[in-house]
Amino acid sequence: MVTLVVATTTDPASFGPSTALLSMPGWTPGPNLDSGIRSFSNKHLRLLQHDKSIVEEDDLDLRWTQASGEPVDEVIFLSKHTAVSNRPALTIHPIGVPHLKEGDVPPQGGRPGWAAPPNPRMGPWLVLLKKIAHDHNLLPEFEITLEATHHGPITTKPTMFIEIGSTEEYWKREDAARVVALLVWEGLGLDGGTAIGTWNSCSTQKKKVLLGLGGGHYVPRHMDIIQKDGGWVGHLLSGYSLPMEDPGQTKVKAEDVRGTWRQAIKAAYDATREAFPNGEILAHLDQKSFKGWQKNVITEYLASQHIEVGKPSDFY
Repeated sequence: MVTLVVATTTDPASFGPSTALLSMPGWTPGPNLDSGIRSFSNKHLRLLQHDKSIVEEDDLDLRWTQASGEPVDEVIFLSKHTAVSNRPALTIHPIGVPHLKEGDVPPQGGRPGWAAPPNPRMGPWLVLLKKIAHDHNLLPEFEITLEATHHGPITTKPTMFIEIGSTEEYWKREDAARVVALLVWEGLGLDGGTAIGTWNSCSTQKKKVLLGLGGGHYVPRHMDIIQKDGGWVGHLLSGYSLPMEDPGQTKVKAEDVRGTWRQAIKAAYDATREAFPNGEILAHLDQKSFKGWQKNVITEYLASQHIEVGKPSDFY
């Protein structure tokens, strides 16, 4: 099994970390994939570089296996992050557009109603990222945070994005690129240490996995839980990924509320369950981000799907 790390030459926040990663020892050139995608090998890591937008190349995990015969275990994309605040940031997030309905055109890749299995390393790597950033004097200048599930490209294996934000000045920062490269290097155990955040369904003692529902794009209430000890985290659906039409009734049932919110929750839950076999998936609601009727119908729907709801204390 191999890990794919994907970068693009068109994005300095992607090309910079991949260049820093390739400066480390042990690399050998690999075969070119279709469309001129270049590859480099180092132990169980395969670094792919292409020249398109990072969200344009779908099914790279399947295409790599078909071309090389090597089964892919996980996919990690390196990319830039943009934000209205322009604040420097290093972010990690799962991918998917589970709230889009059939016929919608995803603005940044993916397929309507789809969510990739979230990479189990996200929670533990968030803690590791904060440590490496601190050691390289990027704190407190850079914010270290998770983001909600969004955009493509389409993959079938556990996937995450690691991003540098939020303006061109920071996308080109060599120290930030170095930190991201070290996160991958150390996180995958290429430094000779033990890989961090490997999910083992047989031996993992702490098996509770957070499925985040509600809140803003930077999922602060879910972050409060995960950043404490690098717990397991699956999909994170912010409020904009749970579109709900107010039925305008006093007593509201889940069946009365239109919108793709049920579809999004189910897709996110199923993908999280796939990524964490034998894990105990607990939905964690950002309570204050919902109106009373929204919270009630979401809770009702979760119960109908036999999805348990967890309090913050349940994850420690």
